[in-house]
Amino acid sequence: MHREFTEEQAMFRNAYRKFLSTEIVPHMEAWREAGIVDRDAFRKAGEQGFLMIWPEEKYGGMGDPDFRFEQIIIEETAYARAGDWYNSLHSRLVGPYLTRFGSEEQCLRFLPRCASGEWILAIAMTEPDAGSDLAGMRSSAVEHEDHWVLNGSKTFISNGINADVVVVAAKTDPENNPHHMTLFLVERGMEGFERGRNLKKMGLKAQDTAELFFNEVKVPKANVLGQPGQGFVYLMKGLAEERLIGAAGYLAAAQLSWDLTADYVRERKAFGKPLAAFQNTQFKLAELRMQLDLAQVFVDQCVVAFNSGRLTAVDAAKAKLVTSELQVATADLGVQLHGGHGYMDEYPISRQYTDAKISTIYAGSSEVMKIIISRDCLGDDYVPFNTRNF
Repeated sequence: MHREFTEEQAMFRNAYRKFLSTEIVPHMEAWREAGIVDRDAFRKAGEQGFLMIWPEEKYGGMGDPDFRFEQIIIEETAYARAGDWYNSLHSRLVGPYLTRFGSEEQCLRFLPRCASGEWILAIAMTEPDAGSDLAGMRSSAVEHEDHWVLNGSKTFISNGINADVVVVAAKTDPENNPHHMTLFLVERGMEGFERGRNLKKMGLKAQDTAELFFNEVKVPKANVLGQPGQGFVYLMKGLAEERLIGAAGYLAAAQLSWDLTADYVRERKAFGKPLAAFQNTQFKLAELRMQLDLAQVFVDQCVVAFNSGRLTAVDAAKAKLVTSELQVATADLGVQLHGGHGYMDEYPISRQYTDAKISTIYAGSSEVMKIIISRDCLGDDYVPFNTRNF
C-alpha cells in the first residue's frame, strides 16, 4: 500500500529510526525495570531535532507544522517497541497548548527549553473522581491580586514524575459554572506542588504515571495559560489532535503485532507443517490485514484533514475508536497464535498485549467515542451519503 510522504520526510523517517535504534531501544528494558525513562532520552532527542519540530525556529523548532513529521515519529516509536517513552505527549499533545493559547512571553520562556529536552511537559486533567467527565473536576483556584492559589489533586498523569512544567486544569468559579475552568502552567519547585508515587501499571512500564497534589500553590498570573475561565474550551479544542496522535500510535503498534505474528506462524510448526499453512491462521490474519490497511488509509486522510484545518472531532473519534480496538484485537490474536509462548514476557507479543489495553480507555474511552459518533450520525444535522458535498 503506497503512502504519500515527501522525500524529505522519508529521509527524516530513516534518521529517526536510526536514532531510536542507537539511543532509545537499547535502554528500554532498563527503563521498564526502573518504571521511568531517563531524562537524557528527551535531551538527546532535542539535540538531534526530534522534539517539537513544529514550532517556529525562534521557539526551538523546525518551523514545519506538517503533522506527517509527527506521524513518522509516532509510528516509528511504536514500531520500535518504545511506545512507553511518551515523547509525543510532550512534543505534540502538550506543547501546542502554548502556541495556541499562550502569550508570546510564555512561548519564549518555555518552548525553547522544551524543544531542547531540558524541560519535560505534562498535562493534568484526570482526577480520582473525574475521568472523562471534566465537569466533575474538584481542583480549584482562587484569584488574588498578582497570583492564583491552586488546590486539588490529579491522578494517572503521564510524565508525572519527569515533568518540569504541567498544564493543570482547575475550576475557577465552581459554585456558579462547572465548566468555568482555567489552565495554569505549574512549574517544578513551586511551593505546595508535590508528586505522589509512580503508579504501577499493567503495561507501558517505562512510562512514569503519577499522582500530583496541589496544596495552596501560588501560581503567578504570568503562568495563566490563555484567558481565565476558558480552560474547558481550550481542552475541547485539543481533543481532536490528541485522538489523532493516539490513532497513529495505536495503529503502528497493531501493525507491529501483525508482523510479529506473521513471522512466528511462518516458522512455528504444528502437526508437521507451519501454522501459516492452516486455513484458520490464514483467514484470521487476512481479516486483520484488511482492517489494518483500511484503517491506515483513514488515519492518513485524517492527517491530511488536520493539516488543512478540516479534521472534525467526530472523525478523530472514529480514528481513535477503530485503531485502539484494532490494537487490542491484533495483539490478542497474536498471543493466541503464539500459544504458550505468547504468554511469556520474553516474546514481544506478550508486551504488545499488555500495553494495548489502555488505548481503548485514555483520551476518551471506546464508549465515549461511540457516544460522540452516534450523536453525529443520529442527530438532526446528519447528511445522507448521497447528498454530501464531496
